Amino acid sequence: MRKILATIIVLFSVQSLVYAQENIDLQMMEKIKKEEKNNSQIASIAYNLTDVCGARLTNSPGYKRAIAYTTSALKSWGLQNAGPESWGQFGKGWSTELSYIAITKPYYQQLIANPVAWTSSTNGMVHAPVVLLKNLDSASIQKMGTALNGAIVLVQSRDSLIRSAFIAYASRLADSTLNTLPDTYMLGKDMVSFYMNYITREYQTKLYLQQQGAVALLSVNNTGRDGTVFVDGTPAYDTRYAPALPEMLISTEDYYRMQRLLKGNTAVTLDLNVQNSFYADDLNGYNVIAEIPGTDPLLKSQVVMLGGHLDSWHSGTGATDNAAGCIVMMEAVRILKALGVKPKRTIRIALWGGEEQGLLGSFGYVKKHFGNPIDMKLSPEQEQISAYYNLDNGSGKIRGVFLQNNPLVKDIFSAWMAPFADMGATGLTSSNTGSTDHLSFDAVGIPGFQFIQDPLEYETRTHHSNMDVYDHLSIPDLQQAATIVAAFVYNTAMRPNMLPRKPLPQPERFIFDTDLPF
Repeated sequence: MRKILATIIVLFSVQSLVYAQENIDLQMMEKIKKEEKNNSQIASIAYNLTDVCGARLTNSPGYKRAIAYTTSALKSWGLQNAGPESWGQFGKGWSTELSYIAITKPYYQQLIANPVAWTSSTNGMVHAPVVLLKNLDSASIQKMGTALNGAIVLVQSRDSLIRSAFIAYASRLADSTLNTLPDTYMLGKDMVSFYMNYITREYQTKLYLQQQGAVALLSVNNTGRDGTVFVDGTPAYDTRYAPALPEMLISTEDYYRMQRLLKGNTAVTLDLNVQNSFYADDLNGYNVIAEIPGTDPLLKSQVVMLGGHLDSWHSGTGATDNAAGCIVMMEAVRILKALGVKPKRTIRIALWGGEEQGLLGSFGYVKKHFGNPIDMKLSPEQEQISAYYNLDNGSGKIRGVFLQNNPLVKDIFSAWMAPFADMGATGLTSSNTGSTDHLSFDAVGIPGFQFIQDPLEYETRTHHSNMDVYDHLSIPDLQQAATIVAAFVYNTAMRPNMLPRKPLPQPERFIFDTDLPF
């Protein structure tokens, strides 16, 4: 018993020492927890961003509704300088006004499908036969000859291998894995180059298919089941790219049924009516920015930033990707304002546009305010950013932080997470995570961090799918995340010194800085 008591005393002493070194205000940590527990606005923010604003494809009407809502909400909580800020030219907006597709031969059956973003409309209702194209390439198109003229094209896929219903969609991370997570979502420049070239070739092939007289294209993503459709877009938001023929992503079950019929020499005819709108009145892209001004005469010019991307894809309402991140970050600053916090440093929230097309909003902001990694000629503003915190891996609770190969912050973050260990946030991995907006900051030497999150069903069901809607959000997880983000932002804003930085990276082109649109 004496050994147990001695161990407890040692652990308490070590924890107290860490707290003292970081000067953690434990009373404030408790206030943050209680404010979220008693007065949470998570569900309300989620409802407005998803159900009310709808899908938020960049420069679409839904995205503009989201700009208006988030600006109004941030102002109502008392944040200053709230509103949209242009980061440069994005391109055309796009939305679907009407979408209908059904088998009419050999029998009637309505299908589950979604238009691909930035594709064309049909000329009213199309009643046309479906033809099976072996591969989406010019050689296969040439072999089809005149059979494509006036036809709806179904590109042949592998035989049906629908995900087993016995495999769980949702999961949580084991505590034992949190400190050893490997690099996640990381893309190398070779991979990005390959992907960009693939998109360009595919786009050119679709233009050729249109030239050969095809009236529409039907595609499938093999990972979906139960009516889940994973769909994104084409490069035609960029003014250099004309929209290709109408294209629909079909549910896996409907797609394979049509493929089996065609392979069995049973004719298939469809009714198809897709009406899409393009918006070119304002080609600029916009982020939403707001601040809680710093109060310390010596430190108020320094800034703590937090954010997530406001844009989404269009088949759902972008709930887990990434209304979730915006909800958490908005709630975090609401908590701090509700508690009357007077931060030493300025706290700045940023909700990014164009993330889905290659981190365009955050990288445009970084270039505008801090410098371009291509030459590393940095502005004085770059020196004033203590940290940027990002959330963009779904609706799961925060389990820790990816340190982004910055060992100097490990003990600091460990101390900050200690009051929230009972909420599941204990992990610190030195690894990197990629493909989201913290990379824009990391590229110019600003400490940028993405939190570790439980995966839930993010990759398996909701990411870029028609199931990415409010009902797939975990409200309790988002409440936990907002509590921890508010604490991290508060501690960063109040500590005597800015967070330590890694050595400046060498000048090089940003991984997503390309001449081709995603």
